[in-house]
Amino acid sequence: MSTLLSSWYRSVETVPANYVFSEDKRPGGDIAAPVCKDIPVIDLSRVDGIDRHEIIQKIMVANQDSGMFQVINHGVSEELVDETMNLFEEFFNMPTEDKAIYYSEDGSNAFRLCTSSLNYRKDGINTWKDSVKHDCHPLEDNIQSWPERPARYREVVGAYSVEVRKLSLRILDLICEGLGIELGYFGDELSKLQDFVVHHYPPCPEPGLVLGVGSHTDASLLTLLQQNIYGLQIFKDGQWLGVEPIPYAFVINISDQLEVISNGKLKSARHRVVTNDSVSRISLVTFISPSLESIIEPEKALVSASELRLFKSFRYKEYRAIYMANLREGKGTPTLEAYKL
Repeated sequence: MSTLLSSWYRSVETVPANYVFSEDKRPGGDIAAPVCKDIPVIDLSRVDGIDRHEIIQKIMVANQDSGMFQVINHGVSEELVDETMNLFEEFFNMPTEDKAIYYSEDGSNAFRLCTSSLNYRKDGINTWKDSVKHDCHPLEDNIQSWPERPARYREVVGAYSVEVRKLSLRILDLICEGLGIELGYFGDELSKLQDFVVHHYPPCPEPGLVLGVGSHTDASLLTLLQQNIYGLQIFKDGQWLGVEPIPYAFVINISDQLEVISNGKLKSARHRVVTNDSVSRISLVTFISPSLESIIEPEKALVSASELRLFKSFRYKEYRAIYMANLREGKGTPTLEAYKL
């Protein structure tokens, strides 16, 4: 259990060697990178009015340029967001012995608390975080595997996951409209899976040497993230840029499956997480993904004589297996490259 970062980070004044990234990967002086100015903040309370077309165009430009935008006035209440954040602060601050029963390195466990990343045993370098991971949808099929401590875990996280799912389907319909494909295209099988991951990044004595999460794109269809303080960075125009932490906003990442289905019209966002030396950071991450048996391919309406097909067809479970294997092997090449025509 001593591998859990939250159980020992207060006792060290320097970063252990197995957390120090090589010079070409560590953030160094880029911890406080300039904020990316090209990530729009979309007010969803205006999307059903006269500004709808303009807002959808802003979303599409952002998705083509960086693969990321933020949304405010999105319908998930501030009270529920606060409750969820506070619940996980309480969880990660529980005594070590209380967390021990949830710790597991078995990725097939329905609920698990783990540390670092999938590839740390391969490359010997740990990432500076602990994480909670479990499925959320359908709620009735998953909630019984969730912990009963802290109190109200099931009630709060259940309510949060339901509201975030509603938001994800709303955003996917806006993307449908922007692409010119039928509303509801991403419903049912293409958005069947909903994984919830909560990362806890304790203060780090030497944040320039470590990463909370290494450089990657997400294997999912769409990723929705809430961050309580700065830490998320996006790779754009050859440099790492910060993503501004806006209270109660969701950061929306276009992920690999959307890049394929859009035939490259949308860009899967490459991102990472840096740490700091003063305060803990918590991020709430929801991954919306296709069912494992779904066939993923460019939507036919987006392929024409002038817009050639850019990706092969594949089954999502095949992609996900290769993606996870690449993570475990510490391979830096994006999995998506192997499926390009």
